[in-house]
Amino acid sequence: MPPEGEPVLRLLAEDVTVSRRSVAGDTVRAETVTRTRDLHIDESLSHTRVEVERIPIGRPVAAVPPTREEGDTTILSVVEEIIVIEHRLILKEEVHIRRVHVDQRHRETVAVREQTVEISRGEAASPAS
Repeated sequence: MPPEGEPVLRLLAEDVTVSRRSVAGDTVRAETVTRTRDLHIDESLSHTRVEVERIPIGRPVAAVPPTREEGDTTILSVVEEIIVIEHRLILKEEVHIRRVHVDQRHRETVAVREQTVEISRGEAASPAS
């Protein structure tokens, strides 16, 4: 206590109370969007085709000629056995199979799909005062 006769000042104290409340914030939305676009293809294609040519021979041979290769051509011998007083092999024909390499352009339009993500943001509503 203060001595007598001295003035006394009364102090007031303030209290602070802290509390929390939820407030709606910004919203974010992410969506995937699929779009189709045309893509033009222009490529070189190659393939091999064969040509068959029959060549008559008509010549006697002692044995069946083997299959042989001459460059891009495979030669198959076709023989026929005929009976005379003796057996003879006659080379009847040769089949020539030639490989021909062909290059050509191929153009085509194909549809391709691609996805993108679109993001939009919405602002929160202002709290009422």
